[in-house]
Amino acid sequence: MNPLSTIKGTIISGVVLAIVIALIVASMSSGIHINTPSLIVWLHVGAGITWIGMLYYFNFVQVPALAAAAKDQGGPGGAGISKYVAPRALVWFRWGAVFTWLTGVGYLAHTPGLLLDAITLGLRSGQVTGGTWIGVGAWLGTIMLFNVWVLIWPNQKKILGMVDATAEQIAKARRVAFLASRTNTLLSIPMLMSMVSLGHGGYFIG
Repeated sequence: MNPLSTIKGTIISGVVLAIVIALIVASMSSGIHINTPSLIVWLHVGAGITWIGMLYYFNFVQVPALAAAAKDQGGPGGAGISKYVAPRALVWFRWGAVFTWLTGVGYLAHTPGLLLDAITLGLRSGQVTGGTWIGVGAWLGTIMLFNVWVLIWPNQKKILGMVDATAEQIAKARRVAFLASRTNTLLSIPMLMSMVSLGHGGYFIG
């Protein structure tokens, strides 16, 4: 059976290929050993791409598409998206957020002193450090995680009919979820900038 026939087979094959490549490269250099920080970062980036990818899909594709469908009199409407696509996308969206946050904390905790530097934005040392940059990203990511689970997901359940709600409650839920999602899209831009800054010392170096 072709592993590309299923998403599970595709992902497993991709992971196996990545491990084989890592083993080959390691055998050509200093020898094979597990680099835990790199492994955590790999998982963190993969989860982050899933989370932010779904966030951008909702904002750049689904929301405009549903708005266009609502205006298209006599068209197919957006019921199919709301019934079949959105619930599945929200599963990857919300759990991608959790896994991204957990692996991020895992990386910070595994690197001596970095977790405290990130929490305090590096201010305990009295100067800007790598912890300052990654700390800004971590705090923005934490706010975004809060928005996902406290504002977006509970209100999406009302919008999609997963929980009972009146028409007035659904209208309010739609607005809250929309603004929280747009807020996360806004925050994702400086968050991504800050997260990648740790490796090169930041931007606008004086």
